[in-house]
Amino acid sequence: MHIYGDTVIEPRSIIESNSIIGKPARDSHDIDRGGKTFIGYGSIVRASSIIYEHVVLEREVRTGHHVMVREHTKVGERTVIGSGTIIDGNVHIGRNVSIQSGVYIPPKVVIGSNVFIGPRAVFTNDRYPPSARLIETVVEDGAVIGANATIVAGVRIGRNSVVAAGSVVVRDVPSNAVVAGVPARYIMDRDRYEEKKKIYEGSRGV
Repeated sequence: MHIYGDTVIEPRSIIESNSIIGKPARDSHDIDRGGKTFIGYGSIVRASSIIYEHVVLEREVRTGHHVMVREHTKVGERTVIGSGTIIDGNVHIGRNVSIQSGVYIPPKVVIGSNVFIGPRAVFTNDRYPPSARLIETVVEDGAVIGANATIVAGVRIGRNSVVAAGSVVVRDVPSNAVVAGVPARYIMDRDRYEEKKKIYEGSRGV
């Protein structure tokens, strides 16, 4: 474990072996010292994770193994970040978010609270890569994003909406809508989705 700079680690937090906390960014003015990083009360950073300088993990944030969180990122309390996930800096994530393994989140992504992001989902921030213009992508509170979904730069995923697994989202998703496909299109509303989920959960079959 290596801790740089003016890092604050609050009580009851656990930093596992081979992790780096407060790692200086490549453009840091003090590459040996690093800037301030904050690990909130009761958080867990699991083995071989790297948390850069100027990152805030609020209380009871938990990471999996081999997670990287780059500079100027804020992660809200009780959020879980799955193994192998990369949060590539300048990202804001709300409270009670579940980010599964292998997710990629680039700069200028804003994720609300109570969001679920399935494994290997990918967000983008550049419509014509590689360009000099990066644009904001937003996921509002309560949204669900399925495994292997791709969220194209500049879209807004509306409050309580659902993006099905494997979808490619190229335009805004309205609140309470369920979308699927390539490109993603509306298939039902969230109420119908919840009805189908309840039936699925109550079924004894496979």
